Amino acid sequence: MEKKVERFLASHGFSLHGKSLAVGVSGGPDSLALLHYLWTVSQKSKLRIVAIHVDHMFRGKESYEEALFVRDFCQKRNIPFEMQQANVPEYIEQTGKSSQLAARELRYSFFEQMMKKHRLSYLALGHHGDDQVETILMRLTRGSSGRARAGIPFIRAFEAGFIIRPFLNLSKQDLESYCERHQLEPRRDSSNEKETYSRNRFRKIVLPFLKKENPLVHEHFQRFSEEMETDDAYLTELTSLKMNKVMEKTKEEVIITIGAFLEMPMPLQRRGIKLILNYLYEEQPSSLSAVHIDSIFSMIRNPHPSGSLDFPSGLKVIRSYGKCSFQLRPIDSQPYEYKLYGPGSIQLPEGGVIIADYYSNQVDEQQGIVSFLVNIEETGLPLIIRTRRAGDRMTLKGMVGSKKLKEIFINEKIPISERDKWPIITDNVGNILWLPGLKKSSHATEGVEVGKLMYLHYKQ
Repeated sequence: MEKKVERFLASHGFSLHGKSLAVGVSGGPDSLALLHYLWTVSQKSKLRIVAIHVDHMFRGKESYEEALFVRDFCQKRNIPFEMQQANVPEYIEQTGKSSQLAARELRYSFFEQMMKKHRLSYLALGHHGDDQVETILMRLTRGSSGRARAGIPFIRAFEAGFIIRPFLNLSKQDLESYCERHQLEPRRDSSNEKETYSRNRFRKIVLPFLKKENPLVHEHFQRFSEEMETDDAYLTELTSLKMNKVMEKTKEEVIITIGAFLEMPMPLQRRGIKLILNYLYEEQPSSLSAVHIDSIFSMIRNPHPSGSLDFPSGLKVIRSYGKCSFQLRPIDSQPYEYKLYGPGSIQLPEGGVIIADYYSNQVDEQQGIVSFLVNIEETGLPLIIRTRRAGDRMTLKGMVGSKKLKEIFINEKIPISERDKWPIITDNVGNILWLPGLKKSSHATEGVEVGKLMYLHYKQ
């Protein structure tokens, strides 16, 4: 077994020599074998280790006795030891989190504290090849995508250091045999026999079948995991380069140009969506799965120009014409209304400015849809600058009859997210005169004296 571990570490370019490690030890066969192995090589490799144990207080006296067993094991070998009794049942009641998630959070929090206290760079955990098989199968079964399907990595960043798992190429039986050979007498967690946990069901039902088909199945799954991890790392890097050309982002929103995005190869499209979700979610919800990503593709490939999706934790995905917006905290557009009594400027919430002045022959009134002349003798003052309302209609210059603002926005392909904050200029009785940047009404100013005209200009 020792040779297998040496070869595995060497294949990852990792040496134990001179390292400082926290070792997570439950007292079971896997973690006890890891602690013993690292202890046996510590002198030769100038390795500094500290054993860390967390009693989750699920099993009362039984779990406390396991903590004392690990303490005594370390004392006999002069291994520094730290332990904590974490009241996980109480934490579950306070947070409403599942037992497994609650236990993990408290456990890793203690690991982090001890690494800082002892100035340790690595946290070594006893996950093995059978754990890898179970993890990959569980993730595939629940619909995980991307790198998550690769399972447990040999090394990953953890706070200011790293987590390493030196036993991922070994089977559970390898570790049981190691414990027996060295007479370690590990403790057994009775909860590992309960089929209420999905991992235990995979362990007791699925894994024995796979082992019967191929006793070395754990090695093949580990190879699959490493290939998936390296392939995904390369494709993710390539995706980042491509996505920078098709998206714009703020802290709480990412917008992609759909046409350019769909020109990317499909493996990059999928990773592109994952990158967006990883960017917006501080902590990705466990309920988020490949099904959600598939729903995004269904929406952006749909011939209908608009649509929206509600994702976990308040994320909203909105498709509007050629754009798709991902908003973690969708900004509700607040309606506004300003009154313009004469020359001056109005700063609008969406960032634009309406500038008003009396008309003079020196002003160019032919500035298209960003400027407008108003016959104030006909309209009176004040002019109103507001957001749209239900049923809004306007008469368009050069057309007979009126048209709904909703239809104008659709025809001009204005994204849904922008329609509720678009400025509308009306007279003081509500007749719509101008949609800045879009359309002018049939309001006439020909032949009106210069002194009775007001010049409006819209700057974005």
